[in-house]
Amino acid sequence: MARSIANLLALLGVCAAAHAAGPQLDENQPIELDARSSDFDYKSNSLLFRAVHIAQGRLWIEADEATANGLNFEASVWRFTGHVRVGMVDGTLESDQALITFANNQVSVAEITGAPASFEQKRPNGVSRGHAARIEYRPMVGTVRLTGDAWLSDGTNEISGSTLVYDLNGQRVVANPDDQGDQRVRLTIQPKKSEKVSPSTEMKPKP
Repeated sequence: MARSIANLLALLGVCAAAHAAGPQLDENQPIELDARSSDFDYKSNSLLFRAVHIAQGRLWIEADEATANGLNFEASVWRFTGHVRVGMVDGTLESDQALITFANNQVSVAEITGAPASFEQKRPNGVSRGHAARIEYRPMVGTVRLTGDAWLSDGTNEISGSTLVYDLNGQRVVANPDDQGDQRVRLTIQPKKSEKVSPSTEMKPKP
């Protein structure tokens, strides 16, 4: 069932990326942090940044505020709130808040939540968009998982369900039936418009 849905979506070209996207991060890439202000609480070993922007390679994160349990990117958890944006190859994630886990000096997983959280990625002939109550982005494996009234569109065709997984590397969407619960997967496929032949180019019968 899941494979047949994935094959159908691949045929439709739903949310196909502009190009195959491999892992976007490397532990040897530096992590750059820029903020308007910072506050370090030595007692709780917690950090607070305002108007913060963090970047590593082609991935970046920005928000009104960010708190962390330490400035050790080998193993730390960051909470971002207010106008959260996560940038990736040709696309962005936007939400009200996000939980970013760093491991081995790179982003391991970005979990964003909102009402709803949104996803957008440019394609050669348009823009793919999606939204859900929660979006989980794993840059090292190249997947975006949308959960809670998930919806994706390539600008023409649409798919919705309880949970949708967008594979950046395979350029396909998978809707696993085990993840849907009582909600059914729905596809909306717009018919292709046929080109109208102008009267001047119509074939006229010979006299």
